[in-house]
Amino acid sequence: MRLGFFDDYRLGAVTDDGVVSLDSLVEGVDGFPPQLVMKTVIEQWSDYEGKFKAAIGSGEATVLDQVRLRAPLPCPTAMVCMAGNYMEFGTLKEKPVQQAFIKHSHAVIGDGDTMQLPDVPASVFEGEAELAMVVAKRASKVSVDEAMDYVFGYVNFVDGSARGLLTGMGLPYFMKCQDTFAPIGPYITTADEVSDPHNLHVVQRNNGDITHDYNTDDMAYTIAETIAFVTSNTTLEAGDLIAFGVNHQQLHPLQDGDVVEQEIEGLGKLTFKVNDELKRTWGRETRGQRAEAGEEGPTPQLTGKYSS
Repeated sequence: MRLGFFDDYRLGAVTDDGVVSLDSLVEGVDGFPPQLVMKTVIEQWSDYEGKFKAAIGSGEATVLDQVRLRAPLPCPTAMVCMAGNYMEFGTLKEKPVQQAFIKHSHAVIGDGDTMQLPDVPASVFEGEAELAMVVAKRASKVSVDEAMDYVFGYVNFVDGSARGLLTGMGLPYFMKCQDTFAPIGPYITTADEVSDPHNLHVVQRNNGDITHDYNTDDMAYTIAETIAFVTSNTTLEAGDLIAFGVNHQQLHPLQDGDVVEQEIEGLGKLTFKVNDELKRTWGRETRGQRAEAGEEGPTPQLTGKYSS
């Protein structure tokens, strides 16, 4: 099932025909914020799955171009992002050390929304194309063997980054925790519809040009291993997220006016816009293209405030 919110955060299922409303089927949530509605549905999924399937089969769908899809998880308690969880297209000889960081819920935007580039002296802004999982139930110190029981579903996720800012201990707070730096959507695909999450095609386009193009089979650590790693340190709740990282060679600058489209096999297409009131510009190379040309470091800023 493809589950999410539309218009004024009404709960619905996305089908081939459009969106079928489900909000009238969820009891006892009047006045609840959208995230708590979704959390309730996820926690009580055994009660709602059959009702939802019946409604989808008999209900009338509203075509997608007549509704506004919203972030399916507008305010998760935690969004844990893996840092360096891929084998970089097989170029790494050994698995990277597992590392993670947390984004704040104010970073969340949904399909059709806008990522705002802040007025900070970042060397470059990037958006990492990632697969993320949605937590099914409270998870603490989960074993690898039991970890997949904690997966409710999967979703497109973009990890926005402002590189080159002042750092503290570990990953820098200012690089990863900017508002609007976590596009999510357009909906959650439940786990039963994803036959093998370790073999999904990930594509991201910037203004129509393909930038990210890889398969999740290049993960250094499996989803189960990642869940065990994260929950050994951090308790997660139903409706929280774990994002599984990216191959970094295909990262590229984001700048004003960009339209980014991300598609993961079976998870739909997430689209967001980029706005920069300062109208800064960068070259359009990916990291990999710069490396092939013998260039080091991020793509340099060309014009605007903070350019050298």
